[in-house]
Amino acid sequence: MRRRLLNIAAVFALLFALLAAQEARVQVAERDSISTHAGDPRHARGIAQRGELLDATGEPLAISRNGKRVYPAGSALAQIVGYSSLVYGEAGLEAAFDSVIAPTGRDQLSALGSFGRTDVAVSPPGSVVLTLRRDISAVVDGAMPQGVRGAAIVLDPRTGAILAMVDRPTFDPNDVDKAFSSLRARSDAPLLNRALDGLYPPGSTFKIVTASAALDHGAVDASDSFVDPGYFQIGPYSVHNDQNEVTGTQNVTGAFALSSNVDFAQIGIKLGADNFYYYLQRFHVGDVTGMAVPMTRDVVPPETSISDSELAQMSFGQGGLAVTPLRMALVAAAIANGGSMMRPTLVKEIRMPGRQTLLVPPAEWGRAVTADTAASVRDMMIAVVRYGTGTAAAIPGVTVAGKTGTGTHNGAPPDAWFVCFAPAQTPRLVVAVVIEDAGYGGAVSAPIARAIMQASLPLYPR
Repeated sequence: MRRRLLNIAAVFALLFALLAAQEARVQVAERDSISTHAGDPRHARGIAQRGELLDATGEPLAISRNGKRVYPAGSALAQIVGYSSLVYGEAGLEAAFDSVIAPTGRDQLSALGSFGRTDVAVSPPGSVVLTLRRDISAVVDGAMPQGVRGAAIVLDPRTGAILAMVDRPTFDPNDVDKAFSSLRARSDAPLLNRALDGLYPPGSTFKIVTASAALDHGAVDASDSFVDPGYFQIGPYSVHNDQNEVTGTQNVTGAFALSSNVDFAQIGIKLGADNFYYYLQRFHVGDVTGMAVPMTRDVVPPETSISDSELAQMSFGQGGLAVTPLRMALVAAAIANGGSMMRPTLVKEIRMPGRQTLLVPPAEWGRAVTADTAASVRDMMIAVVRYGTGTAAAIPGVTVAGKTGTGTHNGAPPDAWFVCFAPAQTPRLVVAVVIEDAGYGGAVSAPIARAIMQASLPLYPR
C-alpha cells in the first residue's frame, strides 16, 4: 500500500513538473512571440500609447486619444485601416504594423516569467505614413451606393500607390467592440475587405489582358477584322454575346469598344493557351503582391486543364477565372503606365523614435507589354468611353480610358465592373469598381467610377 501511494505521489510530482515546464515555456521562451501576435487581445492593452497611422498628407487615420483608439476616417477606410481592440485584437493595417505602432515592454511579467523582475521599460511607438488619402477616400465613400456589396479602388499608376480602398457594406471601427458580434454574424460580411479578398469573374474587363497579349505577341493586328454573327462555335460549345447581341464585322478596336465576346473568343483561340498563360504571368495574375496587407490569390485554372472552349471563355473573363478588384486596377494601371506595372503599395514611410525615417520608394514589378502595345490598348479603352459600352463614364473636358465588365456566375445576377484611367494621355489616377449581383458594368459601375474620377482628379493634380 505504501509503495502504491509513493508511486501515485511520484506521478503527480512528474505531472506538476511538466505543467511548470510548460508554463515556463509559455511565459519565458515564447513570451515575445505570443505578446507580439497581431490577433492577441492582450497585445492591444497598450492602446493608450499606440502610435499613429497617417494618410499621405499627414492626416490621422488611426490615433490614440483619451485611452481609446480613434479612427477619424470612420467607415470609409474601415476594412483596410482595420481596428485595434481590447477584446478582438487587431486587423488590417493596425495588425500589419503592430510591431511598429505598438509600444513594447508595456505588460507586467507574471511571477513565473519575471524571475524577480516586476515590469519592463516601455519603448515609445513609431508611426506609419500610408499612401491612402482621406480626402479621396471620402470622395469614393460618397460615390459608392449604400445597401450594395462591392468595392472601389483608386491608385496612382505611375507609382503603384493605393490612394483609396472602400468597401460595401462597411462598419464604423470606432464602435467595433460593441458591434463586432453582430458584424461577424451578418450574411453580407461587412468585415470582409472585398477590394483585396473578394474574388469575382472579371467579365469583359479581362479583355484588356487578352487584347494586350494578342497585340503584343503579334497574334492579331489592330486593323484585323472579325465577324460576329452572334455566336462562335467551338466543337460542341457555342459562345454568345449577352442577350444574343450581334456586332457584325469589326476591327479589334470596334470589338473591344462594343465588347464582343464572340470576337474575343476568336482572338483567344488565335493567341493560344501557351501565349495566353505567358501574358497572365506578365500581368502577375495570380501572384502575391508583397503588400503589408496580403491579398487573396486570384483563381486561375491550371494550363494543363484548358480546352479550346475554356480558353475562349477565359479570353472574355469567364470560365474558371476569378480575380480581386485590386488585380483589375493593376491591369489597367499597367496600360496607363505605358506597359510597366508598378508594385502596389500602401506605405509611404515608417517613422521610429531615434532612428532614421524609412522611406518606401516606388518599385517596378515588371513590364507587362511594350509601350506601343499599351498605347494601342489605351486607344481601345478611349473608344469604349467615347462610343462603346462605357459612355456613362465620360467626363467633359477629360479624356477617360475605360472598360466595362459584366461578370456572370451561377444563381445570381452578374457582377458589374468598370475600370478606367484619366487623363488618358497622361494618366494620374486609375479607378476600379465592382458591385456584386448588380447587372451591367456600363449601367451600374461606370457612373460610379465617373463620379470618383471627376471629383478625385482636382484633389490629385500632380
